[in-house]
Amino acid sequence: MVQDRRILTLFIGSIFVLGVVIGGPLVYAIMLSFYSAKSFVGELQWVGLANYAKAIQDPLFWHSFANGLMIALSAIFCQVVLGVGIALVLNRKFFGQSVVRAVSILPYFLPTVVACLIAQWILDPNYGLLKSILASLGIGIADWSSHAFTARGTIVLVSVWLWTPFVVTCVLAGLQTIPTQLYEAAHVDGAGPWRQFWHITLPGLRSVLVVVILLRGIWMFNKFDLIWLLTKGGPLSQTETLPTLAYRKSFLEFNLGGGAAVATISFFILAGVMLIYLRLFPIDDAKQER
Repeated sequence: MVQDRRILTLFIGSIFVLGVVIGGPLVYAIMLSFYSAKSFVGELQWVGLANYAKAIQDPLFWHSFANGLMIALSAIFCQVVLGVGIALVLNRKFFGQSVVRAVSILPYFLPTVVACLIAQWILDPNYGLLKSILASLGIGIADWSSHAFTARGTIVLVSVWLWTPFVVTCVLAGLQTIPTQLYEAAHVDGAGPWRQFWHITLPGLRSVLVVVILLRGIWMFNKFDLIWLLTKGGPLSQTETLPTLAYRKSFLEFNLGGGAAVATISFFILAGVMLIYLRLFPIDDAKQER
């Protein structure tokens, strides 16, 4: 009885802490979006839905939304495809398997700022490592940050390098739960590796992939530090996303209400997409199919 009360107390305390740490800033940001403030110490002025109207009517808002969607979808696709492929290789028995598995997750522990500095050092058009290698081969290199395609590609490339190990770890754990008897029976029936993947491996990983894609989608759509450190939304806002736009409005233009409105709209868009996604791919149904 005493233990049950302790567990209940810890549960209530955890909910309270989460409510204060997460719910408090969220409610304040939504409230701030209905006001106009020219500085952090200025007086708030009620403007109602004016900030939302300006945000929706601003072409940069929709451009940033499209950029964020494009970057997120590209990164998620690459991370999942590479993650599943690497996990399938690491799931096989070979010499040094445990060492390779340990090494494969190291990029996930690398701080984002360090990864961005390494990428900038390698890709710098003036003194970067890639420039030196290509120069020795007689090949020139353009400034990757001055072109929209290469700038977006760099963001996707660094994100794949950093967070594919997360997908690998999750998929590898999911592969351990698929009974080996299914593969043995399929082999006896004459099913090749490709048919085994489509009819055994992929259905067995469905619940894992549903959760992984959901989490990676949330994190990539809300990603700020990686984009800001690499491109700061450039060139000419071609890599601007809703998180960077909200930051720019709030902390560089000192339009706190406008920045809060952009962040609030982004939050509700993401919440709506999550609900639709979970409606289309219920996690419980995925577990039952396994």
